Amino acid sequence: MSKPIRVRFAPSPTGPLHIGGVRTALFNYLFAKKHGGVFYLRVEDTDQNRFVPGAEQYILEALEWLGIAPDETVGKNEKFGPYRQSERKNLYKEYADQLINSGWAYYAFDSAEDLDKLRKMDEENGKTFIYNHSNREQLDNSLTNDVATTAKRILAGEDYVIRFKTPVGEILQLKDMIRGDVKFDTNLLDDKVLFKSDGMPTYHLANIVDDHLMETSHVIRGEEWLPSMPLHVLLYRAFNWEAPEFAHLPLILKPVGNGKLSKRDGDKLGFPVFPLEWKDPKSGETSSGYREKGFMPEAVINFLALLGWSSGTDQELFTLDELVTIFDLGRVHKAGAKFDPEKNKWFNHHYFQRADNEVLAQQLSHMLLEKGINRPIETVTEIVRLVKERATFASELWDLSDFFFVAPTSYDEKAAKNWKEDTSELMKRLIEVLKNTLDFSTENVENTVKAWMTENEIGMGKIMQPLRLSLVGSLKGPHLFDIISIIGKEETITRINKAIETLK
Repeated sequence: MSKPIRVRFAPSPTGPLHIGGVRTALFNYLFAKKHGGVFYLRVEDTDQNRFVPGAEQYILEALEWLGIAPDETVGKNEKFGPYRQSERKNLYKEYADQLINSGWAYYAFDSAEDLDKLRKMDEENGKTFIYNHSNREQLDNSLTNDVATTAKRILAGEDYVIRFKTPVGEILQLKDMIRGDVKFDTNLLDDKVLFKSDGMPTYHLANIVDDHLMETSHVIRGEEWLPSMPLHVLLYRAFNWEAPEFAHLPLILKPVGNGKLSKRDGDKLGFPVFPLEWKDPKSGETSSGYREKGFMPEAVINFLALLGWSSGTDQELFTLDELVTIFDLGRVHKAGAKFDPEKNKWFNHHYFQRADNEVLAQQLSHMLLEKGINRPIETVTEIVRLVKERATFASELWDLSDFFFVAPTSYDEKAAKNWKEDTSELMKRLIEVLKNTLDFSTENVENTVKAWMTENEIGMGKIMQPLRLSLVGSLKGPHLFDIISIIGKEETITRINKAIETLK
């Protein structure tokens, strides 16, 4: 790694950022930070037909939320700007012309209709049509037209594309940082379009030119781009530029069966595949996001890091800083990684437990206000401390703590069977004990009640279960005397009286 490390994430703003794209961004980020390099984001919006309003802002917001914001991007440290390809389009024609002049590319005038006919003819003969060395000398291009005719047709405004002239009879032996040595036969490659008739470059040309001009040292991208690797290496050769090193990440697979996890799999299978919620501007359809589902960004990062990469240890929980320290592309797997929604939740549960109680209390307080309940933040924070062990998401805090704020209106039938003939009388005696207890702290109430039970030789089961049922409505919840201390003497006695009246 002699030259400075510069890696990029280069999404197209054609919709929300898929979780597979997030992992690609994450691995680029980790690699850059591990080696003291730069992680930048370039918006590849050359395909204006597929451009979706709001997608670019979505991508940037998602990376910010996850804590892996780029060092350079649109409107931020634009050292090699612009970082939006549509604003760089004047650059690409110059480089396409350079390839024409050096003999590495040619003009092609074939119409879409003519090419469709050729494809259908080959299909009927059991062949696959490929525009390459096997037929380019017979098709309508500058290889079969003389220079004067070609120039005349261009000046006349005829539509044309510029195609790469793939060399013949060569075996490319290339190196991938994850897959090792890979070979490609140039005779099997097609002459890709580099420049379109609408005056815009294709992904292949723009990608190579920008990676070179932005001094990209390593290209870390998804496995689906592996077939493009030979063309891209040949383009670097054609320009006489030093190629970056390449690494192709394994696919993220569906939870069940084979196949790449797609954008359509998420809500259909019951889990998000987008970092943030997305509302399609055309259809109005809303897709769920990790943030809105209550996932913590640290949990999403930790989970994604272990999809297709391992630390070489049994450790599973890593902070972002720890991941940066130990990340190594050499430990990225070649095989696809199966997406496990339950493991995803497992990570979130662990990070939820680490979350600051007051931060979570703010979220619960917001839920309470929506229900018309207002409690001091100190009280809500203490309640969060007591119940959060059972929670994976903030949205679960209300169900786990509702009895702190609202008295039960019904009682669990199975638990109510423990209400015996003498229970009501015992509860009335307990009320008198509570009335005479001045210090209503958890420890004091617990000591007082247990001392009374011991003194009167009353078994634990005769008091504790009916008491919990009275206060909660079921046998769930944290330490019973914590509940009593928080709801207070008056509310505790009121709830016990109501249970006596209802369950006697």
